[in-house]
Amino acid sequence: MKKSILSLAAAAAISGAFTIPVQAEDVNVKDGDTLWGISQTYKVSIEDIKDWNHLSSDTIYSGETLHISQEKHYKVKSGDTLWEIAGKYHVSVNDLKSWNGLNSDTIHPKQELVIKPATYKDEAASVNPEQPAAPTEQAKPAVPAEQAKPAAPAEQAKPAAPAEKAEKEKTVSNSESTNQTGIEKEITVRATAYTADCQGCSGTTATGIDLKANPNTKVISVDPSVIPLGSKVYVEGYGYATAADTGSAIKGNKVDIFIPNEQDAINWGVKNVKLQILN
Repeated sequence: MKKSILSLAAAAAISGAFTIPVQAEDVNVKDGDTLWGISQTYKVSIEDIKDWNHLSSDTIYSGETLHISQEKHYKVKSGDTLWEIAGKYHVSVNDLKSWNGLNSDTIHPKQELVIKPATYKDEAASVNPEQPAAPTEQAKPAVPAEQAKPAAPAEQAKPAAPAEKAEKEKTVSNSESTNQTGIEKEITVRATAYTADCQGCSGTTATGIDLKANPNTKVISVDPSVIPLGSKVYVEGYGYATAADTGSAIKGNKVDIFIPNEQDAINWGVKNVKLQILN
């Protein structure tokens, strides 16, 4: 279908655009920013950014303000050990002790622990948290900590490889959880945006989808020799979509994403993003 491509200058790299806050900071979104890029700059996960800002998708807009927090608080429950908590948050036991001024491995129910992101998730996941020879169970009034020698919890014997690791590395959306399962191919594409209301636009895709009647449908325009029409895809910063349209200017590793609002399409600009073709 004939359409106008609404684009801006190539997105500027956001690396180094912000300073790491000690606890929390409000970040103003600029043209070309993505949740994936902001998560790398601030060493937090995409899912955390979405939770802090009540986002239901990976799409962010220029001028929007995002709240970024740099630490979490965890309230100890009965049966918890430092080893289990460290494994859950992909940090070391020594880090937990240092952040909370602990001199031993003993913790108590209802105690609140500060948890800070030590490094980016994928780095933390590549190094197993140090394993104490016999993790000491939280203090019990009748039994001194030195005497208590409980069997290592089942979770400690085999720390679970964080399922969200692949999700964070692949980005967004956290999924909206994205892992390697079901991914046929991953490529880097140059993405612009278009609407269905431009002058001369029919509003109907090459596969027959009426975008004016279905403005919330997520579709992209592709070069069928690279991405077959009808393919289900995942586009960084846009989400899950269907390759349902073509265009004379869309050749090779270039796609055009459908955004119903004209100003939002302009704000998208031109971005180099990762695209996954799903099985």
